[in-house]
Amino acid sequence: MLDDTDRRILRHYQAEPDIAASDLAERAGVTPSTLTRRLERLRDKGILRGLCGVINWQALGWEVEVSLRVTLDKTQPRAFDEFIAAAREVSEVMEIQTFLGQTDVRLAVIARDMAHYQQLYRKRLLTLPHINDIEALMHVARVKDTEALPL
Repeated sequence: MLDDTDRRILRHYQAEPDIAASDLAERAGVTPSTLTRRLERLRDKGILRGLCGVINWQALGWEVEVSLRVTLDKTQPRAFDEFIAAAREVSEVMEIQTFLGQTDVRLAVIARDMAHYQQLYRKRLLTLPHINDIEALMHVARVKDTEALPL
């Protein structure tokens, strides 16, 4: 699917996403026109999804991060859909993942402090529909955090 040139382009691009196209072409060993064609092809195939701004929420005063492992009442036919739709409406929910196994859904939640988290937990999270069981895991440290692929 990817050749060595594509891998070189992606390796340099993910290491420095704001690099100028001419510099990226030089580092990847291709002409600017070849780079443009290859980037367009990678976007068209859905491999390269684009650029985004990554905001350090901790630098903005959000100090608490919690993972909630949720087991849903699966006797309700629309439990997943209704739970996920409601969880999306909670602005402090940063990520929603679904699983096969004992845990059905994991929510990544941030809060300004413990008092904010407690209020959020009681008033917004525990009231989400179809919860059968919920387990909170308080984050202590992020040991590794990367989206870079080993290209």
